[in-house]
Formats: sequence, C-alpha cells, structure tokens
Amino acid sequence: MKNFSKNLCKEIIKCTKCKRLINFSKKISRLKRKKNINDIYWGKPVPGFGDYNAKILIIGLAPAAHGGTRTGRAFTGDKSGDFLFKCLHSANLSNQPFSNHINDGLKLNSTFITNILKCVPPGDKPLKNELNNCSDFFSSEISNLNNLRVIVALGKVAFDSCLEFYKKNYLIKKKLIFKHGKNYKLPDGKTLLASYHPSPRNVNTKIINHRMMKNLFIKANNLSYN
Repeated sequence: MKNFSKNLCKEIIKCTKCKRLINFSKKISRLKRKKNINDIYWGKPVPGFGDYNAKILIIGLAPAAHGGTRTGRAFTGDKSGDFLFKCLHSANLSNQPFSNHINDGLKLNSTFITNILKCVPPGDKPLKNELNNCSDFFSSEISNLNNLRVIVALGKVAFDSCLEFYKKNYLIKKKLIFKHGKNYKLPDGKTLLASYHPSPRNVNTKIINHRMMKNLFIKANNLSYN
C-alpha cells in the first residue's frame, strides 16, 4: 500500500495532460497574492492524502488557488480547510484541529482526503475533458483504498462529479438528489454521503455550522461500520 501511495502521488504530481490547468497553476504561483507574497507555491497537481486503510473518503472538486495549490495538500492553508479540520478533529477523525502546511503533523484517522480534479481550474470551472483526464487518478484512489465504505462529497459539484464518475462504470437507475446529510448506496456497495461545502460563504451565512459538520462526520464514521 505504501508503494502504491508513493507511486500514485508521483504520477499525479508529474501529470501535464491539461495544459490550461498547468499554466493556470503556474500563473497563480508566479503572481501569488499579497497575503502569501513571500511563500513558495506548490504550483503542481495536488495528490490526495491520509490513511490508506481508510473507510472514509472525503472529496472536494479541486484544490484552492491559494490553499492546496500553494501548500501542496488538499484543503490545507485556506479558510475552508480551517473549518473542515476543526470539525474532523471534533469527530475524532484527525489528531489536530488545523492544517496549515504539508509537514504540520496532521494525521487522519481511517480517513483519506482528495479532490476529483487535481489542479485548480480558472473560475473554479473545470472543462469536461479535464475531469475525464483526472478520472483515472480518482479511480486509482478508490480502487486501492481496500477498506473504503463511505464517500463524503463536499458540495453539490463534487457530489455530481462523483456520480458522473460512477455512471461511467455502473448503471444508476435512481436519480440521486443532493441534500446535506442524505446518503445513498452506490452500485459497488459503498455509501455516498452528501455534505454542504465548508466554504467561508456557507459558514458565514450559517448554511453550515460546526455542529452540523461534526455530526455529518460522526454519521460517516457510523456508516463505515455498517
């Protein structure tokens, strides 16, 4: 499993299939933003991370421009991640309530975090061919997480993208509706659990709060044992 994780990470990091995304990541890393002007940006595709014996997979759509694209780790170094890891820690799925850089000591408990798309897209809007190019990496992550039972999709776009991935490989007859906390059985026996995205906008407008997100992760953990 360790060899798989190392090899897959190397493959993802070296990927240059989507020229538009690679160029955009490099542009962000060159221009930076005022707050991070002295930081050295990662500026490459961002692999998933966590426990390779995980029962829970948490997925977002893509790394943030000044989060994962800067730090090299998904949901690390931005406000969405700040909220996410506080909730994961409260649900006993991580050893600490923060993640601000790739070597900060964070460890996930039976949990793996990734994005369906490994590079940040302009305007947070990936093209269909870019999602298709990345689907092999997502497939490898899912197929090699041998104990995986639950997929938590953060946001409707990640939820819909996950369904599109499954529709390529399985026949899904029932229409699955995105609703926070709603879970569905997938054709391969895994459970898909929908969650609001932990974005500052959703938190500030109280669409999601700490208690709701903590309870959702507790639910995910309980479902992983069913």
